[in-house]
Amino acid sequence: MKEYHILNLGAGVQSTMLYMLAAQRHEVMPKIDCAIFADTGEEPQAVYDHLEWLKTIGGPEILTVSTGQRLGDAIMSNKRHSSIPLFSKGGSGLGMRQCTFDYKVVPINKAIRDDVCELKFRQQFPKKDIHVHQYMGLSFDEARRVLRVNKRYYDIPWSTPHFPLFETNTTRGGAIQWLASKVPHETPRSACSFCPYHDKEEWRSVKASDADWGRACLIDDWIRTPEYMTAHKYKHEPFLHRSCVPLRDVDFSASPDTTEHSKGESCRR
Repeated sequence: MKEYHILNLGAGVQSTMLYMLAAQRHEVMPKIDCAIFADTGEEPQAVYDHLEWLKTIGGPEILTVSTGQRLGDAIMSNKRHSSIPLFSKGGSGLGMRQCTFDYKVVPINKAIRDDVCELKFRQQFPKKDIHVHQYMGLSFDEARRVLRVNKRYYDIPWSTPHFPLFETNTTRGGAIQWLASKVPHETPRSACSFCPYHDKEEWRSVKASDADWGRACLIDDWIRTPEYMTAHKYKHEPFLHRSCVPLRDVDFSASPDTTEHSKGESCRR
């Protein structure tokens, strides 16, 4: 049986640690065939700069894939698009999230089929001939996410997920500490600039970049336009921030309990 080893690379803290371990041929990571970065088109510029740096350290090949359309552009088209988890006044908390699956999982699996395993159009995986091992940067403090991902793979017989950081009891904080002396810049958090799961610190980082902040505010303003709300049948105004006020007006110096979404699932990778 032909086996492939692929790293799902988000270019954030945890997956950066896995990529560097793979580059060092560390015992925690096996030799991987390549790393795949699924680009939503909406990462902070720091993530793209960091990704370019990763390509210079002599590690495994990095493939960049995408749906072909930026997530924010899809939102502003007013047409049907992958849902993002929005807050709303009078609503029931965060809305449904489909963006990660559509903009991360699907493009990566397509690249594995087409570019790595070189299957033909509509050809099914030959279960007895090919198996793919996918390595993901979920850490020890993300046990619930590990369980959810494992559950999703029950229906994917041709692939097995692996979580080296979780399996070695490595937390996100431990990964940050490990990277501190090895990366010549601060390893960024990987998530769309306008991700509603941002906490106060992450929103501050977005606001520190004029380009990232401008993009986030543009999306936040757009989702409350009459055209958007009518097209998506919103009864209550949606917001990117849990305070349910326009992003431009949020006071990020306020206490954490009024600005942070303490129970949300992070999109950091």
